[in-house]
Amino acid sequence: MTFNDIFKSNFLENISGVTILDMALALVLAFGLGIFIFLIYKKTYNGVMYSSSFGVTLIALTMITTVVILAVTSNVVLSLGMVGALSIVRFRTAIKEPLDIAFLFWSIAVGIVLAAGMIPLAVIGSVIIGLILLVFVNRKTHSNPYIVVLQCSSHESEQAAKAYLDKQAERCVIKSKTAQKGNIELNFEIRLKDDNTDFINELSEMNGVASAVLVSFNGEYMG
Repeated sequence: MTFNDIFKSNFLENISGVTILDMALALVLAFGLGIFIFLIYKKTYNGVMYSSSFGVTLIALTMITTVVILAVTSNVVLSLGMVGALSIVRFRTAIKEPLDIAFLFWSIAVGIVLAAGMIPLAVIGSVIIGLILLVFVNRKTHSNPYIVVLQCSSHESEQAAKAYLDKQAERCVIKSKTAQKGNIELNFEIRLKDDNTDFINELSEMNGVASAVLVSFNGEYMG
């Protein structure tokens, strides 16, 4: 078999099944919808530290998926080889926010649908998903919990601090208590009536209270 036979093989001839216009249109639409997904992600992000690289990854993932599916749909033999190649890929990056998984699948799904030629489904579906995320992610359904860490010197000061917190918060539940000689450390979970946190200053000035710390808490981290 010569080099001419290799370049004239049916395998290579079948790859030209996708036209240049189809490729350009699919990639432009993938880039546009990737930007839309990125903007929705940026608008709805509620995590600890925003990662701009993850947002760029969503754009790239949409376009890469489109390229892969275009190649797969153009040649059956190539699709089998693509499945074998992708099966050995392992991703080690941990997903910190559960909502990030939805954005990753959204980007992949848009790339697949665009490459399949279902452009209205990709565009309309992305708009509907984006609106739903904007409504439900940014919707505040409950008040944010806080953790109050108290250092008290006696049982009397502990009871006075607890009574004061009951008046200032809608809900106050003790989470932990550590007692040492001359020192009592208490952790309370509270729900504030409003965004006013000045009560923590008055709490720290009460007799027998050595220190009072207010920490925002969402169930996963403190900060």
